[in-house]
Amino acid sequence: MGLIAAIYGVICYVIFLGSFLYAVGFVGDVFVPKTIDSGQTGAPAEALLIDLLLLGAFAIQHSVMARPGFKAVWTKVVPRSIERSTYVLFSSLLLILICWQWRPFPSPIWDVSASRVFGGLLTALFWLGWMILLLSTFMINHFDLFGLRQVYLRLRGRESPPPQFVQNALYKVVRHPIMLGFLIAFWSTPRMTLGHLIFSVMTTGYILVGIALEERDLAAALGDQYRAYRARVPMLIPTVFRRRRTGKVIAR
Repeated sequence: MGLIAAIYGVICYVIFLGSFLYAVGFVGDVFVPKTIDSGQTGAPAEALLIDLLLLGAFAIQHSVMARPGFKAVWTKVVPRSIERSTYVLFSSLLLILICWQWRPFPSPIWDVSASRVFGGLLTALFWLGWMILLLSTFMINHFDLFGLRQVYLRLRGRESPPPQFVQNALYKVVRHPIMLGFLIAFWSTPRMTLGHLIFSVMTTGYILVGIALEERDLAAALGDQYRAYRARVPMLIPTVFRRRRTGKVIAR
């Protein structure tokens, strides 16, 4: 069973990696055939409803499956060693669905793509956001976050240790650098269309709700240790000077 779990975990990770890379091009309107600003439009009301349902389905799955209460029940059905990989798989499939079925609203809100200064700055910020996101996953444990460590330990006949409170790089500056990377990437575009704006507003709202739910769970699990961390370190907007050492929990 350990080998089957390992193969399953690798497949889930490959699907995630492909969907993630496609999503970068989708949001940036580059490299991929179907982007946030291309494809079938249709009636505005119908298109808006489809887009909201797509984002809502992703938000519900992403939040509900991450809650401790759900995981306690879910791991009675799915082995604990592949619980994280299954979560990653469901999230990736819904992300693929969004990229596939998204209905664009191409009307521009702003367009500075012709400006070498502003267009170049927003493009640079777009890529910076994705870089912050990716590097932040390695500042905790990238392979634990996406389920590979769990299936590797299962293959070796070992149990996954509980999440640890650690101090690493950007997590000393903001509590949620991964989400900060998403926000920078989603909002930094030389050409902001109405469809892209809808996407950015909705995902920003979900990120803020998701952070609130995650921090509630972490405070309940870690008590004063996490509450002290939350009091010292800003959520998303870094401050210039920090004197105290801070940490972050490796957990979703």
